Amino acid sequence: MTLTNLRSQWAPNITREILAGTVVALALIPEAIAFSLIAGVDPKVGLYASFCIAVITAFAGGRPAMISAATGAMALVMVSLVKEHGLGYLFAATILTGLLQIAAGLLRLGNLMRFVSRSVVTGFVNALAILIFLAQMPELIGQGSTVYLMTAVGLGLIYGLPYLTKAVPSPLITILVLTAFSMALGLPIHKVGDMGALPTELPVFALPEVPFTWETLRIILPYALTLTMVGLLESLMTAAILDEMTDTGSDKNRECAGQGIANIGAGLFGGMAGCAMIGQSVINVSSGGRGRLSTLWAGVFLLFLIVVLGPYVAQIPMAALVAVMIMVSINTFQWGSLRTLLTHPKSSSVVMLGTVAVVVATHDLAKGVLFGVVLSGLFFAHKVTRYFAVASERTDTVRTYRVTGQIFFATAEAFHGAFEFREAGLTGIVLDLTAVHFWDISGVNALDRVVLKYRHHGVAVEIVGMNAATATMVERLGTHHKPGATLAAGSH
Repeated sequence: MTLTNLRSQWAPNITREILAGTVVALALIPEAIAFSLIAGVDPKVGLYASFCIAVITAFAGGRPAMISAATGAMALVMVSLVKEHGLGYLFAATILTGLLQIAAGLLRLGNLMRFVSRSVVTGFVNALAILIFLAQMPELIGQGSTVYLMTAVGLGLIYGLPYLTKAVPSPLITILVLTAFSMALGLPIHKVGDMGALPTELPVFALPEVPFTWETLRIILPYALTLTMVGLLESLMTAAILDEMTDTGSDKNRECAGQGIANIGAGLFGGMAGCAMIGQSVINVSSGGRGRLSTLWAGVFLLFLIVVLGPYVAQIPMAALVAVMIMVSINTFQWGSLRTLLTHPKSSSVVMLGTVAVVVATHDLAKGVLFGVVLSGLFFAHKVTRYFAVASERTDTVRTYRVTGQIFFATAEAFHGAFEFREAGLTGIVLDLTAVHFWDISGVNALDRVVLKYRHHGVAVEIVGMNAATATMVERLGTHHKPGATLAAGSH
């Protein structure tokens, strides 16, 4: 890697990288504490995890400027494991999650992102923006006029300061100004320190205190598999979103492995499993972060804040961070998708809205994306079936069938049903497959049934025009061309 490439990967603009990472570190603290409480563990577990994961993914991840740390989606998976078996099993499950994610990277499962449609990605982004906004409501509703006023002032600073200067990210100035104002007046409002005690010592390397037996593996494996799926799904989706925001590419398979290495590190240093965070990633990019240095600094500065500057960090008013996160939700939401609801194909709009609805209703990003992917697949299969057709003409005792379209599980039965097997006076058929492609074993099986059924009725079959890929698949999976092939009982 050349020095130019190294600089573009790590620090296109060192000052902007440091400032962006600083904003992210400040925003990470209350979320890491909140996610720890969700999982039922001490706040330091989420904070240590956020430090380890951010630092390691800065080196090992496949998407520069993406922020990974402890997350709510992962915390929800851990609740019953911690409650029933304790903290040691959580650390063991975190390490196993990392190993599984490394395996996913080696198996190049990151390439599966190609099967996630644009409509699903848009729905994912919009749903996440809504969830980020809703998550701020407990810090606003019923908290009094002072909190409302500070949040409004915070938003005014965030959106107004860029008109004066962009040298320093406006969210960072907002946090500093509102914190100083709150401390100077001694305002009795909710602060970061009210969420939980900040640790005062550095994380220490230690193996999980669990018996290394098959029984332990039986306990942690189901949780690790779920954490692996949720973590990779959120990370790959976030990477795809940042790719578009920054007009750059990323290595999805490296990201899978990088997330795995980071989770192993987290588990060995007293942290919980985590993954990419779209909210913090958007803060980073919006604040000017483009390289790995912003991610590295976010993790390092986070640890410095909680261990060295803990008493000051505890004084940050939650209203300041709420203003930042509302800005994130506004910037994250794809407002253009509302305008295109009427102009895009109805199927695309349904997929997008369905993904949003499932995510918001369940607060589970994985379920929403899975729903969107399945729905996209169903719409695609239906669309492909509309372009399938079979035409025929008869000359004397021979009929020629010309097939066009794609033959796979969704069109296999339509293909088989297009033939008349008991036509009077027919001695042979010509099956012209010049304009058709077979994709799977269901399609090949349908071809076998057609050929063998005609032979069963004494009609000779000639197949012409088969392309090379189809011919290879038919040769490997088909049976009609093999000696002794007969029609299965009951299929004539």
